[in-house]
This record gives sequence, C-alpha cells and structure tokens, in this order.
Amino acid sequence: MEKEELKDKIYALVLAAKGKKKLKERDVINGVSEGTGVDKDTVKQTMREMIDVGRLMYSYAGGASSVEIPDEAYLREKGMIK
Repeated sequence: MEKEELKDKIYALVLAAKGKKKLKERDVINGVSEGTGVDKDTVKQTMREMIDVGRLMYSYAGGASSVEIPDEAYLREKGMIK
C-alpha cells in the first residue's frame, strides 16, 4: 500500500469517529493495520507524519489523549494556516 493511500485510510477512520468516539492512538493503529495488513510501526509513523503537518492532532482530556482532526482555530494557533 502506498503512503498516500495509507494516509487516506487513517484520515477516513478518524473522520468516521468524529463526534461519536474519541480514538486513542492505539485504536487508530490497530484499526488501520488490521484492515490493510500494514504493520503497526508503519501506521504509527504515518500517523505521526500527519500530526506534524496538521492533518491530525492529539487532544488531551481527563488525563487521556486522543487523535482528532484539527479545526481551523487550532491550525491558525499553530501557524499552519493564516
């Protein structure tokens, strides 16, 4: 599987859960690796690349972190868009 296709699958998984359930990093890694056969380390590395460029973000609530799709305010705050 190509990197861009993997990124699209990760994004689709997080988008499908938006507003319904907060996904932890391991939920995303397990969900994508099981459905595609891609090893977990590759999924984790790809997901972190997406976080670095602002396509995904970590959020923290109640001592637990989750992976979400950032909104425009977050991206502006981080200087990723103007």
